Amino acid sequence: MNSLEGQLLIAMPDMDDDRFAESVILLVGHGSEGAMGLVINHELANLRFADILDELDLGDPDAVIRLPDSIRQRAVMRGGPVEKGRGFVLHSSDYTSGNSYPVNESVCLTATLDILKAMAFGPAPKASLFALGCCGWSPGQLEDEIARNGWLTAPFSKELVFETPVEQRYDAALASLHITRASLSPDAGHA
Repeated sequence: MNSLEGQLLIAMPDMDDDRFAESVILLVGHGSEGAMGLVINHELANLRFADILDELDLGDPDAVIRLPDSIRQRAVMRGGPVEKGRGFVLHSSDYTSGNSYPVNESVCLTATLDILKAMAFGPAPKASLFALGCCGWSPGQLEDEIARNGWLTAPFSKELVFETPVEQRYDAALASLHITRASLSPDAGHA
């Protein structure tokens, strides 16, 4: 299978693993060593970006309090069940640091504190998404799950990842393939 890095995984509606039910995942890595991705459509309840800044002591508490609500109240996404305490930021490629990994020409991944400071205090990337945790697959595991009809794949969409409201991303990802939940069959077909 060709690399799916930079593409979206969409959980089939009958996904039997509750951790991934109705998930849309951006694959940030995929190759012979396995795959890694971030769920982009499930927020962590009762946790906001300002809470992370406070916990990591990333700025003067008074400066954090003075941040606009649009920054303080940003959602923190549940990126996946692996490394749940580690933060990952998907961001537009206009922001780069020595620690940024280009996923594709439009989006990068950074997992260091410098990106969190930039998101809060500037200069911030034009678009970003912060997640705790990630998804991981061992070699061949993701390919097997796709073959067993567990996932659909879709091309990357900057609008879907960064602009579509979180609660609409699953249906929007399906719509990008011109399908709906009702039009999907749980049975795989093989020629």
